[in-house]
Amino acid sequence: MDAKDGIDSRKEYAFRDPVVRHVCDKFVSRSDVGYEKYGSTLDDERRFKMKGLQKYLNDIQEELMDAVLYIQTAREELRDLSEEAMIRKFVEDEEI
Repeated sequence: MDAKDGIDSRKEYAFRDPVVRHVCDKFVSRSDVGYEKYGSTLDDERRFKMKGLQKYLNDIQEELMDAVLYIQTAREELRDLSEEAMIRKFVEDEEI
C-alpha cells in the first residue's frame, strides 16, 4: 500500500526504556512532517525511483554537515553559559 492511500497497519510496541519510546515517537513525527511537506515517503521515493543513490548520499552528507554545525553551536552556547555562570558567581562572591 502506498503512503498516499493511508497506513496499512500500525504495530504496537512495548518499551522498556522511555528514551527509546521518545526516539521512536520522534521518528514517526518526523515521517509525518516529511509526508506533509513532500507528499511521499522514503519508501515511495525508493520504489518509484524518485531519487537515486547519489541523491541519497548527497542528502546524508548535507545532513551530517549540518549536524556538525549544530554540535559546534551547542558547544559554544554551553561555553557561553558556563562563562556567564562563573561571572555571576564572581560578582556574587564580591558582594558578600
